[in-house]
Amino acid sequence: MEKSTVYFTDFRCPVDTSLLDKLRRLLIVAGMKNIDMEGKFVAIKMHFGELGNLAFLRPNYAKVVADLCKDMGGKPFLTDCNTLYPGSRKNALEHLDCANLNGFWPMTTGCQIIIGDGLRGTDEVEVPVEGGEYVKSAKIGRAVMDADVFISLNHFKGHELTGFGGAIKNIGMGCASRAGKMEQHSDGKPLINPELCRGCKRCAKECGSDAISYVEGKAVMDQDKCKGCGRCIGACSFDAISSPDDSANEMLDRKMAEYACAVCAGRPCFHITLVNDISPNCDCHGENDAPILPDIGMFASFDPVALDQACADACMSAEPMPGSQLSDNLNSEGWECHHDHFKDSNPNIEWKATLEQAEKLGLGTRQYTLKKI
Repeated sequence: MEKSTVYFTDFRCPVDTSLLDKLRRLLIVAGMKNIDMEGKFVAIKMHFGELGNLAFLRPNYAKVVADLCKDMGGKPFLTDCNTLYPGSRKNALEHLDCANLNGFWPMTTGCQIIIGDGLRGTDEVEVPVEGGEYVKSAKIGRAVMDADVFISLNHFKGHELTGFGGAIKNIGMGCASRAGKMEQHSDGKPLINPELCRGCKRCAKECGSDAISYVEGKAVMDQDKCKGCGRCIGACSFDAISSPDDSANEMLDRKMAEYACAVCAGRPCFHITLVNDISPNCDCHGENDAPILPDIGMFASFDPVALDQACADACMSAEPMPGSQLSDNLNSEGWECHHDHFKDSNPNIEWKATLEQAEKLGLGTRQYTLKKI
């Protein structure tokens, strides 16, 4: 497969030029206007951020994308699917409230919001995964699949299970219905180390399946009830919860890539990534820790695999931010450096498997040419 082209612009802005101007120019130069959108529904998939999180993309960026779609005759809408875990986005009504409170509504975004998998997260379409090794039929939110054109607008950040969240995660995990998310998470069930547990009960609040109870002040996991979603791992501040299956995260990565293939197959797709506020964990958290790396820039491509690889490479070349989770780990006594910013931030991850599997199934290539705008 030939190299794909990834377009990039930094966050520097001369006087009288805004980041929104730069983003629009990036999209045009990257070829978004070459997509036929006349009279067509355009799904713009993004993450509206959990309430309490401030690292998610601002709605201003979504409006640039939506306005450009409308200039091209398209009918854009913002979309995301409901979460597997409890929080402020577990059903369509609360999800919309969350989006509104975080600033997403038609006046700020230039288009409507549709929750992709319906009121309860059950409105799904089963989409065949051509060549899928781990998933034969992906469960995708119906509104996502009803769109004629698909655009991914994502915030690139660290992630406690997948290493980073970029284009492929925004598509594969983000477009899955609740059952689809369960399927992707099902190969690893966490264990709790009672010696490290402080009995804070935060993990139980995050558990979507009532699998965690407390005995003598210590958390206990019911493995039969556990769905393997991993939210409790990210919730624990004391490293008391971990996955005993070393392949669980790799399996999650590969399933996520196959879900992304199902979403993108057979229709025009375009992908946009903003690499800023690079928090160590997902925007699904109701908080965001200090950025682990400095702001880098905005990227766009027709190839989500090349796009994720380019963003990861840019992050690997950046210097860790002082006082962040990453720098604290690197400076801690006895730390075994992985020479990988994502793995040194969250050591249990295997992010490269996502790109390997996506490339294997033909979603794109990890080989790219970077063109700076």
